[in-house]
Amino acid sequence: MIIVIMTDDIKNKIVETIQDLLARVGFEGDVKLTESATAPEHSGLTEGERMSFLVASIESESDLSMLIGKNGQNLTAFDHVARLLVSRKFNTEPGKPLVNFIVDVNDYRKSRTNYLVDVARNVAKRVIQTQRAEALLPMNAYERRLVHTELALFKEVQTESIGQEPRRRIVIKPQVEIL
Repeated sequence: MIIVIMTDDIKNKIVETIQDLLARVGFEGDVKLTESATAPEHSGLTEGERMSFLVASIESESDLSMLIGKNGQNLTAFDHVARLLVSRKFNTEPGKPLVNFIVDVNDYRKSRTNYLVDVARNVAKRVIQTQRAEALLPMNAYERRLVHTELALFKEVQTESIGQEPRRRIVIKPQVEIL
């Protein structure tokens, strides 16, 4: 694994790339970078296990709902293109990004993450009470990872991803005790 030191030059190029892409697709907004973690501090993971990544937040007074799209699909595509462009600027191999970042628009991903974590926790509690498995609605890989990470705290349940994209979902099951 290559560890990249996040210099101001790299951060500035990420912001420039996203700002340029945003203008090319016909939207206006301010891009700011903040550092985040893949798992919250209360997740039970050590600091070394929680990988940090950058969040490129696009803030705008104008309506960016078309950029977000249904269930964040357009935002996911925009994020993918932004990563490819940044990788190209730094001449990295395709599929091996130099830096780990995601794009968020008007805190959509943040609120979506909070919503998904709340739903997952509620379903996990219900599974513990009823001892019956339940499936969540289909999610993209990033959202499934968030749910798996959050529910790793619940020792009474286990999670499993089933199905094929775009209908891939998580099933929350009661933990099977091994005798």
